[in-house]
Amino acid sequence: MLTKQKLVTFSLLSLLGALLLLSVWWEDYYLYLSLGVALTAILLLVTRFERRQIEARELVLLAVLAAIATVSRVPFASIPSVQPTTFIIMMAGLVFGAGSGFIIGAVAALASNMILGQGPWTPWQMVAWGLVGFSAGLLRKRKIMQVTWGRILFGIAWGFLFGAIMNLWGLLAFTQSGSELDTNILLSYFAGSALFDIMHSVSNVIFLLVFGGVWIKILTRFKRKYGLLE
Repeated sequence: MLTKQKLVTFSLLSLLGALLLLSVWWEDYYLYLSLGVALTAILLLVTRFERRQIEARELVLLAVLAAIATVSRVPFASIPSVQPTTFIIMMAGLVFGAGSGFIIGAVAALASNMILGQGPWTPWQMVAWGLVGFSAGLLRKRKIMQVTWGRILFGIAWGFLFGAIMNLWGLLAFTQSGSELDTNILLSYFAGSALFDIMHSVSNVIFLLVFGGVWIKILTRFKRKYGLLE
């Protein structure tokens, strides 16, 4: 049976899906749709806090993590699909929970694109990175996320899932332009992105192996010091 919180969460995720589809049809309004995604992310965060009041220090901590995720993307922009941002968002969701992970991912995508370039792809990146943090938060108490190899599998999976989400945007934009989509185009499109998805997955694994344990300890220490976020 669906609880009130689960129903609200499902409704907000459905709204995100609707905003993504609108971004394909209304490309010129991508900035407004991006702000809509950000607002939905905030509402999603609030629903995860429904049992207690959000404290200012918690919001500051989320803002700092979103800023770190944003800044970490810029130096690696010249290396295709090497995204430390994904690792940071993953760690944030794993320690602080689903709602916090989603908003950090969404804000990081929007803010970093102010430097690297906004476009109709921005709402899709916001949702893709938001879902990285959201799913990490949902699975954080599962055994698979409590061990290194489980987090590595999670990182590998999201390297390809992130690419699949962005490929979906590209294909929808392709068909929206009036071009016909067939199996050959579909296969070639995904094959063309395979190398980038592999690089994204490999970079996730490297960051998890080198920095994963340290980040979890540091973020857990902040969590205990400033209060439970979720």
